Amino acid sequence: MGAQTSFADGTITAAVTDSGIGRVTINRADKRNALTDAMWRALPAAFAWLTRDKQARVIIIDGAGNRDFSAGADIGEFDTLRKDAETARVYEAGNSAAFAAIRTCPVPVIAAVRGICFGGGFGLAAAADIRIADETARFAIPAARLGLAYPLDAVQDLVRALGDQAARYALYSTREFSALEAKALGCLTALHRPDDLDTEVNALAEAIAEAAPMSVRASKAAINAHSSRDEAAFASASRLADATFESVDYAEGRRAFTQKRRPDFSGQ
Repeated sequence: MGAQTSFADGTITAAVTDSGIGRVTINRADKRNALTDAMWRALPAAFAWLTRDKQARVIIIDGAGNRDFSAGADIGEFDTLRKDAETARVYEAGNSAAFAAIRTCPVPVIAAVRGICFGGGFGLAAAADIRIADETARFAIPAARLGLAYPLDAVQDLVRALGDQAARYALYSTREFSALEAKALGCLTALHRPDDLDTEVNALAEAIAEAAPMSVRASKAAINAHSSRDEAAFASASRLADATFESVDYAEGRRAFTQKRRPDFSGQ
């Protein structure tokens, strides 16, 4: 059955449907979904709850309020929690854990972006597998206006999302760019009218949830291994791929093909 829960006093919510579609929502609309330190540190728990406890097959991450994805980190905390290099290292460990929770999530993560997607909010979207936006989306990386630097892993995600030249341009200039520009750069998989965004994102999530879960997980592991060039990641991806050929779902997929029907995958 579907389920939902919340973290960080309700500012991060997680829900999953009966069909295995998970959703993580940044729930601070009155602050343009800016993330506090507690929210950053809650995100890994939200993703773990969905994948480990609830067996979600795909996860959508979005912002509450139908207006903005996220303005990034709550700058109001910086005077105390990010005031120097020592405190910044502690603070940014929470940022990096949140980015990693998305990047290394065993199932695909779709970022549904509308409105502002700035700074650390852009970092969260950049860590996702797929980014889909509506025409109101705006992107920026304002670190150089604040006089700080982003964590290395976040910059690497931005390079993957934007490409080398566009990432340099965005980081150095702090220039804001539109959803249309983001789409042209290859940062977005698709761009939709505001009224259509939820429908299109949900349709994609449903298609992923209906696919064989072990196959989808193996594909994500293989893509991540290619990105990281890590030998252990390659070995893990290879094991996941091998396991699909011994799975119940592989037998079901073959039967469904010969019987000309839609397969019913169990994830086993």
